Amino acid sequence: MADNHPSGPAETGAEMDYAEHERTFAMFINMSKWIVIFCVALLIAMAFGFFAGGGLFGGTVVFIVLMIIGYFLS
Repeated sequence: MADNHPSGPAETGAEMDYAEHERTFAMFINMSKWIVIFCVALLIAMAFGFFAGGGLFGGTVVFIVLMIIGYFLS
């Protein structure tokens, strides 16, 4: 009789590593979340530094504070 457990590519019905798929997806979501937090914090800090008169030091402080807030909210 025919073998019902193919060992070729997944397209032909081979077993998939679902645990690895879920770990990769979780890593992708986590990295995406942190990239968004970083970009938002950077834009707000740049706006504060350039337009609110905070300068380089003020913008850097705002960036660090926003990253800490993002860490605790995420």
